[in-house]
Amino acid sequence: MFFVSTNTPRTAPATADAEPPQPSLPVRKTWRVLYGHIRPHRAAIALGGLLTLVGSAAGLVQPLAAKALVERLGVHESITMLLVLLTALVVAGAVAEAVGAYVLERTAESVVLAARRQLVARLLRLRMPAVDRSKPGDLMSRVTADTTLLRAITTQSLVSAGTGLATLVGAIVFMALLEPVLLGVTVAVIVLIGSSMGLVMPRISKATKRAQEAVGAISTALERTFGAFRTVKASGAERREEAAIEAAAREAWRGGVRAAKWQSLAMSSVGLAVQVSFLAVLGVGGARVASGATDIATLIAFLLYLFYLIDPISRLVEAASAYQVGSAAIARMAEAEDLETEPLEAGDQEGAGAATPAKPASIAFEGVTFRYRPDLPPVHHGVDFVVPGGGMTAFVGPSGAGKSTVFGLVERFYEADGGRVLVDGTDVRDWPLERLRAQIGYVEQDAPVLSGTLRENLLFAAPGATDDQLARVLTRTRLDGLVERLPEGLETPVGHRGSKLSGGERQRVAIARALLREPRLLLLDEATSQLDAVNELALRDTVAEAARTTTVLVVAHRLSTVTLADRIVVMEAGRVRAIGTHAELVASDPLYGELAATQFLATAPDDRANQAS
Repeated sequence: MFFVSTNTPRTAPATADAEPPQPSLPVRKTWRVLYGHIRPHRAAIALGGLLTLVGSAAGLVQPLAAKALVERLGVHESITMLLVLLTALVVAGAVAEAVGAYVLERTAESVVLAARRQLVARLLRLRMPAVDRSKPGDLMSRVTADTTLLRAITTQSLVSAGTGLATLVGAIVFMALLEPVLLGVTVAVIVLIGSSMGLVMPRISKATKRAQEAVGAISTALERTFGAFRTVKASGAERREEAAIEAAAREAWRGGVRAAKWQSLAMSSVGLAVQVSFLAVLGVGGARVASGATDIATLIAFLLYLFYLIDPISRLVEAASAYQVGSAAIARMAEAEDLETEPLEAGDQEGAGAATPAKPASIAFEGVTFRYRPDLPPVHHGVDFVVPGGGMTAFVGPSGAGKSTVFGLVERFYEADGGRVLVDGTDVRDWPLERLRAQIGYVEQDAPVLSGTLRENLLFAAPGATDDQLARVLTRTRLDGLVERLPEGLETPVGHRGSKLSGGERQRVAIARALLREPRLLLLDEATSQLDAVNELALRDTVAEAARTTTVLVVAHRLSTVTLADRIVVMEAGRVRAIGTHAELVASDPLYGELAATQFLATAPDDRANQAS
């Protein structure tokens, strides 16, 4: 071994512990965000609300029809037409409400779909520092669990509140026309019992938000465990990981139980208010019937309206509960949407780089300074070097020298704090992102392979590549033999993170994926570290061939790779120490001469691991 580097980004280990609940959004901002989600669907929501209101209106007439029916029975008149009318009202109301409910639920699902699409599009454009600070499982939870809760606030908090309020007002008007005295008794009881709900609703919101944060913690813990499943097993850590996930699950359970407790209390208050009102109205109304102040038909109609109040009041309570639940979800979604994203520039279009000449790209760093976070020490302290177009340039030096960081700045995963990073003489900040990255083939240090088939992985960076291009690259990277051995050839699934492939095979797949893009600039971050001698020799020839038509930058791992480079950039402690060929540097630079002689690099702090941990 020659140069060992582990400059891969790392964040602090994720745990299953839920973070402290964040403050909820102000009511005004919550409704502004909500309106942004429902605005494209407001016509469908209005239609669903209108149909629901028609169904409720049909129900409002039924007590009056019942009153007329009782009065006709008292004078022995025919009730056939009234029965037909009452039946028609029941059927019409049921049909209208059913259609309205379907329209609203369908619209709610559309709102959730649009919210997920919007959130996913934003998360995929996050800047790398924002990703480094976030827990992937928690971000996934916001796309899945939190957007699902948006359904409730879309239908219940808006339409149910509107139709429930309209129905409640209508019922109260009819009750006032029938018996103002009994209405006063009813309102007094309902207000007395219902006033307690004002204390319940904030508790529902708080409990729901804690439950959703715990669900995010579960996703984070699971992603952490399955992302290093072999390490978990090899370390005998199954029980510890199980305990961590169970702790998050219990916190989610506690939050859900708390929310259910307060929601149940709110709903039971509705039933209690109506039942107490019924007893009060029955007593007062019975006395009024006995005194002749009112008649039995009016009392029956009033009692029917009283029971009819259960539905609109329940809708209002459910709407308030749904708002508390949905507002917690909206707050978490808004937190994700506030994360810093890469700019979506006018040049970021498919094929934006097509007009760029296919000559090798040149690279230059001019006094570049950089640190991963403001509270961390710098990684680069004024890095300067120039790489002309074409040929291979190797970056060598102790671990933590800032070699892999060079690649992150070229790709514009991170922005330099000072100085300039130039590609073809143009600052990377002046390049449209997609056009810049379209010029580059990048092989990461851990050579990630995605779930899917081998073909899907190979074509991931170049979906338009032809079969002939694919066949040539397979031969160049010595993957043709692997394809022949696989049971389904290129259509063979490679497993989660390429678990069905060896480490060397994953590296060759990553290199083939980059070469298929036919880049003007090829970045290889220790791309041959897991290859055996035979495959390394073949890949060295492949890289050397690529260097004739493109610019190749490689973080060197082995002496055999370094000696092939046209130029070598020696880095130490975030600075460029020396630049030259292998022979020149052996003669002129003591550090390089020592490393070349020992073919081993003493362990030094990693420029990313220690920065981010």
